[in-house]
Amino acid sequence: MRSRLLARTLFVALAAALAGTATAETGRPDWQEPLLERLQATAAKQDGELGVYVKDLHSNLAVTLQAERLWYMASGIKVPVAIAVLRGVERGDWQLDTRLPLAANDFVDGAGSTNQYGPGERLSVRFLLEQMIIYSDNTATDRLIRLVSLDAVNALVRELAPEGFEPITTLGDVRRHIYAELHPAAAKLGGRDLLRLRQARQDDARLNRLAELLGVPRSALAPISLGSAYTAYYRSNLNAATLSAYGELLERLADGQALGQAQTAYLLAVMGRVKTGSKRIIAGLPKDAHFAHKTGTQRARICDSGLIRTPERGAAEPVLIVACVEGELSLAKAERTLRQVGEALSASGVLTRDALN
Repeated sequence: MRSRLLARTLFVALAAALAGTATAETGRPDWQEPLLERLQATAAKQDGELGVYVKDLHSNLAVTLQAERLWYMASGIKVPVAIAVLRGVERGDWQLDTRLPLAANDFVDGAGSTNQYGPGERLSVRFLLEQMIIYSDNTATDRLIRLVSLDAVNALVRELAPEGFEPITTLGDVRRHIYAELHPAAAKLGGRDLLRLRQARQDDARLNRLAELLGVPRSALAPISLGSAYTAYYRSNLNAATLSAYGELLERLADGQALGQAQTAYLLAVMGRVKTGSKRIIAGLPKDAHFAHKTGTQRARICDSGLIRTPERGAAEPVLIVACVEGELSLAKAERTLRQVGEALSASGVLTRDALN
């Protein structure tokens, strides 16, 4: 731990020096070094790892902490899915009011309202997209991925952020990959199987349920814990990205290169209505800040990423932030870390009009 913290301190110190140079050359107020110092202090207190990418889209100045390594983005992948869906609206392939039938294999455990409906019921693209972004609904996500195709989602990511994204999968396949670490037959689990697995809340009970669904004795499962299965899955780097690459995708959205004006405004408005992550970055921002964002949550992995506007900055381009915590099993502690990232951002001065001078 001590050597890891030393390496991180040296990295941050170097970045701070570079950031201070950039500020001096441009004559802009120095918000970068104070922010890096706060992030350094926050990171040093963690049992897990903290990664942060911040960019002021007005000045193009940035602060980064471990932003060039891969991080598991979890439900962060739902933003490129939304962009792919809205590009289809722009092409005229479908409309937001187009109604799509659910299939049995669309179902995945998680939040949102889509699982209240059954196979064959028809739900609008608008309903599915808003459930996916606002409530992080996994079933809605997989239905929309089926609409646009997984190939289209991955092609879109390569277009908007050519380097730094690993392959995106469906949310159902995330579960299947994890459970397949315990038994290869789990790769064929159906949507309803995934819902039944989630109903077993404790790890041991879930492993028993998995064996039952696969029709094998518990002893046929790999002799590892469910936590170890997640760890093995994370090593695949599926649904992972560098924070700078994810930031590049958000920047393309913010500057109108991902979508046209109407659909950009719609998606950012939906991201501004997100109901998840209330104890993360937004909890550390000024009360009058507007945060259009998307969270991601999985075992020992959480993220929060988006675009921040404040009345003080007026119509200036927003401040972009991507932040993730990994290796912390306590969701409360990981969320507290992201709140502290928001507090560091607020204290740095980048969200004020002074940063625009």
